[in-house]
Amino acid sequence: MKASSKDFAGLAARAARDARIFFFCGPDEAGAADAADRIAALLADPGERVELAGADLRKDPVRLGDEARSNSLFGGSRHIWVRAQGDEAHDAVQTLIGSEVEPCPVLIVATGATDKSRTAKLLADRPDAMVAMFWPPDLAAVTSAVRAMANGAGLKLGSDLAERIARSAGLDTRVARSEVTKLALYRDASAESPQALTAADLDAVAAATEDDDFAALVDAVLGGRRQAIGPELRRMRESGMNPVGLLLAFERRAAQLAALASRLMPGMDLGNFLRSEAAARRIFWKDQPAIAEQLRIWRGNRLERLVLHLIALHQKLLSSSQDSELLLAEGLVHIGRTACAVTKHPTKETA
Repeated sequence: MKASSKDFAGLAARAARDARIFFFCGPDEAGAADAADRIAALLADPGERVELAGADLRKDPVRLGDEARSNSLFGGSRHIWVRAQGDEAHDAVQTLIGSEVEPCPVLIVATGATDKSRTAKLLADRPDAMVAMFWPPDLAAVTSAVRAMANGAGLKLGSDLAERIARSAGLDTRVARSEVTKLALYRDASAESPQALTAADLDAVAAATEDDDFAALVDAVLGGRRQAIGPELRRMRESGMNPVGLLLAFERRAAQLAALASRLMPGMDLGNFLRSEAAARRIFWKDQPAIAEQLRIWRGNRLERLVLHLIALHQKLLSSSQDSELLLAEGLVHIGRTACAVTKHPTKETA
């Protein structure tokens, strides 16, 4: 069984009932983790939760099967939660599905993996498994999710404040949920005693976002702005930007470009198209010039390779945290060179 960000909600209940192995992947780590939480909540008898690391399963592939067929410490049911990078759990999953004994539910959240990964291919066609791929949501989707979270927490707020929370969370629903919880405590709000949220409340307790700091670098690299890339990379080093956080900003923009490219029909005027997207709150109006510049560069196979390159770069950063800043700089230089080459020769296909 395969699912995407769009259809997961409709398939979740059936999957929780029928499947035993779940593989959550894609650039949207928050979406994948939220989906795993959703499945765990829908299990008829989740029992004890056993957490395993993908790195440990790579060293000992038999362990997953042993744990999945073992009884809980207290004799009850259990489910297994695996946090993996890429295909770390591949051999363990292969061993698990080779057994005739039905396992307890196994939920794998695989950072840096896609539905084309080796592990996903093992499971995609199995009736007892689900592979769910998550792309980062757009601004409108996260804004809507924030309003739903706020309603559940007893906070009354308009779309403008919900959008501000979504942007400050970097479109990460986990961060947004934490912000909503913090704001509800600050306003002493609950479902039984709802309270109105104001801009002053956000100013007082909401977390600052690094996205504004990231934006100039993201736009310089993806826009092929040769003169700006060097100074922006130097600023990255001097200001101590978080490498993974910065890479997530690139991944969000790449996913946004992919979604926009899929809706941009041949012959359609790009300026009018982006204005309509801004009016629909799928992009921020201030981002229109940069996105137009980037859509002219990143399309088709070139955009697909950009996404795969960012996913591979994410895996490298997580597996070598000490060198993450250097690895990220090298990866961004490669992307910037590709973008610069395209701006010089728009019809030339580059790697």
